[in-house]
Amino acid sequence: MKPTLFITGTDTDSGKTLVGTGLLHLARREGFETQGYKPLASGCLPTQDGLRNSDALALMAESNLGLEYAEVNPFTFAPAIAPHIAANQQGQDISITNLTESMMSVGCSSHMAQLVEGAGGWRLPLQQGEYLSTFVAQQQWQVVLVVGMKLGCLNHAILTAEAIAADGLTLVGWVANHIDGDMSCFEENLASLQQMMPAPCLGVVPPLVDTSAEQVANHLQLPHCWLNAEQDVTVSRVSRLQA
Repeated sequence: MKPTLFITGTDTDSGKTLVGTGLLHLARREGFETQGYKPLASGCLPTQDGLRNSDALALMAESNLGLEYAEVNPFTFAPAIAPHIAANQQGQDISITNLTESMMSVGCSSHMAQLVEGAGGWRLPLQQGEYLSTFVAQQQWQVVLVVGMKLGCLNHAILTAEAIAADGLTLVGWVANHIDGDMSCFEENLASLQQMMPAPCLGVVPPLVDTSAEQVANHLQLPHCWLNAEQDVTVSRVSRLQA
């Protein structure tokens, strides 16, 4: 059985959707059935069918199970603000219990690649002192981290990897997304990450004019756990971070 992947980022706008759709597209090339989910989404736009989020729609475009929008993105908020603040304003409950109930359909077969995209960074607040990362830990999903390559990304990436490990989860890979085209010493920063991160680099996404999933997929590789789902994947976490 292929593990469900949870894709998180070092920050908001690090490129989670860009990389997530690229991974789903690449999985489709390998002949897998695919499905993407976006449980929480802020900044949704009103349509005749209700609120819609561009990230969720992009994931749906690379999915072939034909799920309804509400199954892919059960919690939608119009304001482009932190989801827990938007939920409080609307009197809506986004507790771990409600998230669990809304995501009951997530369960992979041996030939299906499923990916769940988070919101913001790893330690996204929910309500009443809960965090989205706690929900991910309860589900025991494996994690892919998108590193938005900009000044400060080394600290953000290492701290996030440490937090994922501390939560008892496996970081199966990370992707460097070149979000700042003017970043100084990009190659040196990339080399530092490749040395310090406790998981393999699944790709380096350069600045692209065409940001379609097809083009992004050309710069990625699938994590070992999707390609070889029957094999155990052991990833060194805290030891290399503390070495």
